[in-house]
Amino acid sequence: MGGESYKVWGAVLVAATVALAIGIVINEATHTDHLETNAYKVDVLEGAVKTTAAPATPAIEPVGPLLASANIAAGEKAFKRCATCHTFTKGGANKVGPNLFGVVGNTKGAAAGFAYSGALKAMAGSWSYDELNAFLTKPKDFLAGTKMTFAGIKKPQDRANIIAFLRQHADTPFPLPTQ
Repeated sequence: MGGESYKVWGAVLVAATVALAIGIVINEATHTDHLETNAYKVDVLEGAVKTTAAPATPAIEPVGPLLASANIAAGEKAFKRCATCHTFTKGGANKVGPNLFGVVGNTKGAAAGFAYSGALKAMAGSWSYDELNAFLTKPKDFLAGTKMTFAGIKKPQDRANIIAFLRQHADTPFPLPTQ
Protein backbone atom coordinates (compact mmCIF):
# COMPACT_ATOMS: atom_id res chain seq x y z
CA MET A 1 0.00 0.00 0.00
CA GLY A 2 2.89 2.36 0.66
CA GLY A 3 4.17 2.87 -2.90
CA GLU A 4 0.80 3.07 -4.63
CA SER A 5 -0.66 5.68 -2.23
CA TYR A 6 2.37 7.93 -2.77
CA LYS A 7 1.79 7.76 -6.53
CA VAL A 8 -1.89 8.74 -6.09
CA TRP A 9 -1.01 11.67 -3.79
CA GLY A 10 1.74 12.73 -6.18
CA ALA A 11 -0.71 12.71 -9.11
CA VAL A 12 -3.21 14.81 -7.10
CA LEU A 13 -0.50 17.36 -6.23
CA VAL A 14 0.69 17.56 -9.85
CA ALA A 15 -2.93 18.08 -11.05
CA ALA A 16 -3.50 20.82 -8.44
CA THR A 17 -0.23 22.55 -9.40
CA VAL A 18 -1.13 22.43 -13.12
CA ALA A 19 -4.62 23.81 -12.40
CA LEU A 20 -3.13 26.63 -10.31
CA ALA A 21 -0.60 27.45 -13.06
CA ILE A 22 -3.34 27.52 -15.71
CA GLY A 23 -5.41 29.87 -13.50
CA ILE A 24 -2.46 32.23 -13.09
CA VAL A 25 -1.76 32.26 -16.83
CA ILE A 26 -5.41 32.92 -17.69
CA ASN A 27 -5.62 35.71 -15.09
CA GLU A 28 -2.50 37.41 -16.47
CA ALA A 29 -3.69 37.04 -20.06
CA THR A 30 -7.09 38.59 -19.35
CA HIS A 31 -6.03 41.21 -16.79
CA THR A 32 -6.56 44.76 -17.98
CA ASP A 33 -4.65 47.78 -16.81
CA HIS A 34 -6.67 50.61 -15.34
CA LEU A 35 -6.54 53.99 -17.02
CA GLU A 36 -4.58 56.71 -15.29
CA THR A 37 -7.46 59.13 -15.84
CA ASN A 38 -11.14 58.45 -16.43
CA ALA A 39 -12.21 58.27 -20.06
CA TYR A 40 -15.10 60.61 -19.28
CA LYS A 41 -14.42 63.42 -16.85
CA VAL A 42 -17.24 64.72 -14.67
CA ASP A 43 -16.87 68.27 -13.41
CA VAL A 44 -17.73 68.58 -9.71
CA LEU A 45 -18.19 71.87 -7.98
CA GLU A 46 -15.46 72.57 -5.47
CA GLY A 47 -16.63 71.78 -1.96
CA ALA A 48 -19.60 69.77 -3.20
CA VAL A 49 -20.53 66.69 -1.24
CA LYS A 50 -20.48 63.42 -3.13
CA THR A 51 -23.81 61.64 -2.92
CA THR A 52 -25.31 58.56 -4.39
CA ALA A 53 -28.82 58.41 -5.69
CA ALA A 54 -31.24 56.92 -3.20
CA PRO A 55 -33.12 53.90 -4.41
CA ALA A 56 -36.61 54.64 -5.60
CA THR A 57 -39.05 54.07 -2.78
CA PRO A 58 -42.75 53.69 -3.26
CA ALA A 59 -44.78 56.74 -2.37
CA ILE A 60 -46.39 56.69 1.05
CA GLU A 61 -50.11 57.29 0.99
CA PRO A 62 -50.94 60.60 2.72
CA VAL A 63 -52.45 60.03 6.13
CA GLY A 64 -54.66 63.15 6.23
CA PRO A 65 -57.63 61.72 4.33
CA LEU A 66 -57.37 58.44 6.29
CA LEU A 67 -57.50 60.25 9.64
CA ALA A 68 -61.03 61.44 8.84
CA SER A 69 -62.21 57.82 8.91
CA ALA A 70 -59.71 56.56 11.51
CA ASN A 71 -61.02 54.18 14.14
CA ILE A 72 -59.55 54.98 17.56
CA ALA A 73 -60.59 51.60 19.02
CA ALA A 74 -58.82 49.85 16.14
CA GLY A 75 -55.83 52.13 16.77
CA GLU A 76 -55.73 51.07 20.42
CA LYS A 77 -55.81 47.43 19.35
CA ALA A 78 -53.08 47.99 16.73
CA PHE A 79 -50.99 49.91 19.28
CA LYS A 80 -50.56 46.68 21.26
CA ARG A 81 -47.63 45.80 18.99
CA CYS A 82 -46.06 49.14 19.98
CA ALA A 83 -46.78 48.66 23.70
CA THR A 84 -43.87 46.24 23.98
CA CYS A 85 -41.53 49.22 23.75
CA HIS A 86 -43.73 52.29 24.42
CA THR A 87 -46.24 53.65 26.93
CA PHE A 88 -48.78 56.36 26.09
CA THR A 89 -50.12 57.54 29.45
CA LYS A 90 -49.40 60.96 30.92
CA GLY A 91 -46.30 60.64 33.08
CA GLY A 92 -45.81 57.06 31.90
CA ALA A 93 -42.40 55.48 32.03
CA ASN A 94 -40.01 55.22 29.14
CA LYS A 95 -39.33 51.65 28.12
CA VAL A 96 -37.05 50.55 25.29
CA GLY A 97 -38.75 53.42 23.44
CA PRO A 98 -39.97 56.76 24.82
CA ASN A 99 -43.37 57.43 26.38
CA LEU A 100 -45.62 58.66 23.55
CA PHE A 101 -48.08 60.81 25.53
CA GLY A 102 -48.57 63.99 23.51
CA VAL A 103 -46.25 62.87 20.69
CA VAL A 104 -48.58 64.00 17.86
CA GLY A 105 -47.64 67.61 17.09
CA ASN A 106 -44.97 67.66 19.82
CA THR A 107 -41.27 68.45 19.42
CA LYS A 108 -39.25 65.50 18.14
CA GLY A 109 -37.17 63.84 20.84
CA ALA A 110 -39.09 65.53 23.66
CA ALA A 111 -39.78 62.67 26.10
CA ALA A 112 -37.92 63.55 29.29
CA GLY A 113 -35.26 61.11 30.38
CA PHE A 114 -35.11 59.10 27.16
CA ALA A 115 -31.76 58.64 25.37
CA TYR A 116 -32.65 59.35 21.75
CA SER A 117 -30.40 58.45 18.82
CA GLY A 118 -28.20 61.19 17.42
CA ALA A 119 -30.20 61.03 14.20
CA LEU A 120 -33.47 61.83 15.98
CA LYS A 121 -31.86 64.51 18.15
CA ALA A 122 -30.62 66.20 14.97
CA MET A 123 -34.15 66.44 13.52
CA ALA A 124 -35.77 69.79 14.02
CA GLY A 125 -39.42 70.65 14.43
CA SER A 126 -42.48 68.84 15.65
CA TRP A 127 -44.00 65.51 14.62
CA SER A 128 -46.49 66.20 11.84
CA TYR A 129 -49.10 63.68 10.80
CA ASP A 130 -47.24 62.95 7.56
CA GLU A 131 -43.90 62.48 9.35
CA LEU A 132 -45.44 60.10 11.89
CA ASN A 133 -47.05 58.22 9.00
CA ALA A 134 -43.71 57.93 7.15
CA PHE A 135 -41.88 56.94 10.35
CA LEU A 136 -44.43 54.24 11.19
CA THR A 137 -44.28 52.92 7.62
CA LYS A 138 -40.62 51.95 7.99
CA PRO A 139 -38.59 53.79 10.65
CA LYS A 140 -35.14 52.95 9.20
CA ASP A 141 -36.15 54.30 5.77
CA PHE A 142 -37.55 57.51 7.25
CA LEU A 143 -34.62 58.16 9.57
CA ALA A 144 -31.30 56.45 8.95
CA GLY A 145 -29.56 55.97 12.27
CA THR A 146 -32.69 55.61 14.38
CA LYS A 147 -32.47 53.20 17.29
CA MET A 148 -35.99 51.97 16.55
CA THR A 149 -35.67 48.45 15.17
CA PHE A 150 -39.39 48.03 14.40
CA ALA A 151 -39.98 46.83 10.82
CA GLY A 152 -42.93 49.15 10.27
CA ILE A 153 -46.67 49.02 9.63
CA LYS A 154 -47.62 48.24 6.04
CA LYS A 155 -51.33 49.08 6.00
CA PRO A 156 -52.01 52.84 5.70
CA GLN A 157 -55.31 52.59 7.60
CA ASP A 158 -53.58 50.81 10.51
CA ARG A 159 -51.06 53.67 10.70
CA ALA A 160 -53.87 56.24 10.60
CA ASN A 161 -55.74 54.39 13.37
CA ILE A 162 -52.62 54.32 15.58
CA ILE A 163 -51.91 58.01 14.96
CA ALA A 164 -55.56 58.88 15.79
CA PHE A 165 -55.28 56.79 18.97
CA LEU A 166 -52.06 58.55 20.00
CA ARG A 167 -53.56 61.96 19.13
CA GLN A 168 -56.18 61.42 21.86
CA HIS A 169 -53.45 60.91 24.45
CA ALA A 170 -52.42 64.52 24.96
CA ASP A 171 -53.46 67.37 27.22
CA THR A 172 -54.79 69.10 24.11
CA PRO A 173 -55.14 66.86 21.03
CA PHE A 174 -53.26 68.24 18.04
CA PRO A 175 -55.62 69.70 15.39
CA LEU A 176 -56.51 67.35 12.55
CA PRO A 177 -55.09 68.35 9.16
CA THR A 178 -57.35 70.19 6.77
CA GLN A 179 -57.82 68.41 3.47
